[in-house]
Amino acid sequence: MAPKVLVSDSLSETAVQIFRDRGIEVDFEPKLGKDKDALLAKIGEYDGLAIRSATKVTEKILAAATNLKVIGRAGIGTDNIDKPAASKKGVIVMNTPFGNMITTAEHAIAMMFAVARQIPEASASTHAGKWEKSKFMGVELTGKTLGVIGAGNIGGIVCDRARGLKMKVIAYDPFLSEEKADKMGVEKVELEELLKRADFITLHVPLTDQTRNILSAENLAKTKKGVRIINCARGGLVDENALADLLKSGHVAGAAFDVFAEEPATENPLFNLPNVVCTPHLGAATTEAQENVALQVAEQMADYLLTGAVQNALNMPSVTAEEAKVMGPWLKLAQHLGSFVGQLTEEAIDEIRITYNGIAGTMNLEALNCGVIAGIMKAVNPDVNMVSAPVIARERGIEISTTTQDKSGAFEGYIRLEVVTPHRTRSIAGTVFSDGKPRFIQIKGINIDAEIGQHMLYTTNEDVPGIIGTLGQTMGENGVNIANFTLGRSGAGKDAIALLYLDAQPPAEVLEKLRATGMFQQVAPMQFDAA
Repeated sequence: MAPKVLVSDSLSETAVQIFRDRGIEVDFEPKLGKDKDALLAKIGEYDGLAIRSATKVTEKILAAATNLKVIGRAGIGTDNIDKPAASKKGVIVMNTPFGNMITTAEHAIAMMFAVARQIPEASASTHAGKWEKSKFMGVELTGKTLGVIGAGNIGGIVCDRARGLKMKVIAYDPFLSEEKADKMGVEKVELEELLKRADFITLHVPLTDQTRNILSAENLAKTKKGVRIINCARGGLVDENALADLLKSGHVAGAAFDVFAEEPATENPLFNLPNVVCTPHLGAATTEAQENVALQVAEQMADYLLTGAVQNALNMPSVTAEEAKVMGPWLKLAQHLGSFVGQLTEEAIDEIRITYNGIAGTMNLEALNCGVIAGIMKAVNPDVNMVSAPVIARERGIEISTTTQDKSGAFEGYIRLEVVTPHRTRSIAGTVFSDGKPRFIQIKGINIDAEIGQHMLYTTNEDVPGIIGTLGQTMGENGVNIANFTLGRSGAGKDAIALLYLDAQPPAEVLEKLRATGMFQQVAPMQFDAA
């Protein structure tokens, strides 16, 4: 059955056609996002939801979205999506962070020109029939120092454009290496130095706990007299009241803001001040950018719904289409290992330890970790998936550790899982053979070679005669067919295990008969998604 997507905001027809061309059923209802009751009534039908900013995806909407797997936001901001609720629900939230990079960077440069030459005020004055040529004395950008706070995707483009304008560019970004700064032709500095030296300051960072109010009253006071400040990134990065005071005092010569702490901004301390340019969040408002993000979100959602590839997700590791092909069997193995231990574990889990050996350690470990955790959690919550499982694990205070090792032993690579509870540590390891099929290769430290079947019975016992006979006789007498079995032991007379491959789950009374023999330490029926 083809996946079904709802487009509840205004996306281009070309983007909608992408879904159709990929074989996805799509309903294009661009007005639905503004009608929360109508959206609530319909959302349960869909696997995917494509939106812009008008649709508000609340916890209530998500609760009604019984089939929803992915939300795609055409644009960067996802404030209109309840991401914690989506994660708990197991719904991937994607955005399109690269579709409007050029547009936003160009707007920042345009705003810098506008405030340097007082263009909006000069235009308004001229339209009013005045000819105040001497009133609007500007400054050149050439030779001035531009301080860029945040030299990532958009900030990097601004740096490049500013260098083309013959500006000296200094950048503050904790994640910018000296090598990358050299390649960009910018000087990496600390924030204190940037504030002291910059003639113009432009911000290009997301709003986080670390960046909120980064230009506080204290930091604004450290700026060079006559500085001009541009913010086309996010509201809340600058103390707007403190900036207004410095504009009035003349310490700050001008400001250009496209974003504000509260939006829509119908009033603000910066409004109606001389040499302050304000625009209504137009950073991404070009026809090219709007088309780009719409096409990008359609491609991303289609890739995920059809191939499992995850791009630009905010609540799950990204997995490219090529990675999905290579990692598919290993991801299935990760889930099976987690499922095996999860089905055995009835106690609270304190710690999950995952070791990736050889080729397994070169893959997307974040995604593999999500697979392991999802496998473990499914035993108690069948609705959990790779998105929601890590959230549940964090809520329960489970410590998760990951280790990688160089290739050792007979396998090109393997994954070992240890789950620690207050009373025991359970361990299992597995690999993927050249046929692409996952295998269990070790349980409880006992080496085995076991394929993974849909219906299995796992038993542990002391290695004594009669175990195989008891298993066969009990199953046969009760009409349970054994398709195959795998045995292993740590040594003669020591710990032993058995894995029976069955045609169906054994009845509870059969399991009780096995336990009643007193020969088994553990008798555990297991189910795996063998597809």
